[in-house]
Amino acid sequence: MSTRRIVGPFNRVEGDLEISLDIEQGKVAAAYVNSPLYRGFEQILQGKLPADALVLVPRICGICSVAQSAAAALALADAAGIAPPPNGRLAANLTLATENMADHLTHFYLFFMPDFARADYAGRAWHAATVERFRATVGSAPNQMLPARASFMGMMGLLAGKWPHTLAVQPGGSTRPLQSSEIYRLHRSLREFRGFLESVTFGARLEDVAAIASRAELDNWRGQGGGDLRFFLAIAEDLDLWRLGRATDRFMSYGAYQEEGRRLFPAGLWHDGAAALDIAAIDEDISHAWYAAAGLPQRPAAGSTLPVTEKEGAYSWCKAPRLAGQVVETGALARQVVAGHPLARDMVATGGGSVAARVVARLLELALVLPAMERWLTELAPGEPWCIAPRLADETSGIGLIEAARGSLGHWLTVRRGRIHNYQIIAPTTWNFSPRDASGQPGALEQALAGLPADATAPLPAAIHHVVRSFDPCMVCTVH
Repeated sequence: MSTRRIVGPFNRVEGDLEISLDIEQGKVAAAYVNSPLYRGFEQILQGKLPADALVLVPRICGICSVAQSAAAALALADAAGIAPPPNGRLAANLTLATENMADHLTHFYLFFMPDFARADYAGRAWHAATVERFRATVGSAPNQMLPARASFMGMMGLLAGKWPHTLAVQPGGSTRPLQSSEIYRLHRSLREFRGFLESVTFGARLEDVAAIASRAELDNWRGQGGGDLRFFLAIAEDLDLWRLGRATDRFMSYGAYQEEGRRLFPAGLWHDGAAALDIAAIDEDISHAWYAAAGLPQRPAAGSTLPVTEKEGAYSWCKAPRLAGQVVETGALARQVVAGHPLARDMVATGGGSVAARVVARLLELALVLPAMERWLTELAPGEPWCIAPRLADETSGIGLIEAARGSLGHWLTVRRGRIHNYQIIAPTTWNFSPRDASGQPGALEQALAGLPADATAPLPAAIHHVVRSFDPCMVCTVH
């Protein structure tokens, strides 16, 4: 006989999240992830002018608003059949990367590490130091990180005019041309941020961190200095976070940061080997979501978002996206596994997609992307074009696929008679926190929670929070 326990609401999460756990014989037999807040942005967009999407979709979320802007801009650019000039492409990369890197830093210092200062871990050799370093609001780490993050995010003023909800990101590029003096100021901001990462987060040069090629090398590197990543690695080893929270080990990435003729991180699928990504194989199942039944799973471009308050078998406002009928995981770990980074692939090969692997991958991206941002700044050409104006046909469609900090984000746009006929969004957390599909296949988080130790009456273990936070949920994006 099983006992059902409900976990939630979760603090330090953007939006509402509730998880039901069926507990049998001292472990989680099944998990059901509920996104309990309906937003309705896809319905709001219907009937609007296509350009209105650039105003509305950033307001889906205040944390990853640039990612939403970028996906909308790419969908509109695809519908118009245009590509931005080099300056516009570089500015788009820099703007999105600034938001993504700040998000990685925020997740580590403010959302994830404070959980290890909980009283649950009193008595562990590292606990007292963790409380001093990472305790929420009063720890020394957040009080070091927040000024560094604020200074780094000041780049948004130059790149995008403001944050969140910028309108500088456009289908044809960026409406915020930079002068030479402003590019110099951006270089200075990156130099300062690099200094913080190298002295505080890593205790090592970014290039040295990026060059770590295996778990064995990472373990060896951990014993050679200081830095907050090494602090986490010691905790991960003690708590065996390398074997906690494994889901499908099927990873997907849309590819990130368009460069000349390639992407910094390519698109693809990884499951016991690399495979090409077939976007046409994406569909959405709503059998366990509170939406009007549509028969078979639908392709996003043809999908609908019609809420129903009562539906047999439904338990979430989140749809269940699938790739060729399969559950995939998305996020920094997925990006780096697909891109072929040797450390990411070795982490998966030795322990699967674990809590520790997801956290390390996000910090690894800081070491990989910041040098790319420095290079993009040198490639900007003041005086050259930054943006071209799109001209959309009255009957057209487009797809915008990008990588937000949390993973793959897609916008599907259909225009009829000059107005938005349909707009569908699949966010990273929609992939990772999806409910079951018609075949009963649990979503990625639901699979990652199954099997964890749990008691029917005693307080639930902190491990449940570690697994949830390793995916870094953004629930307001989950239901669009």
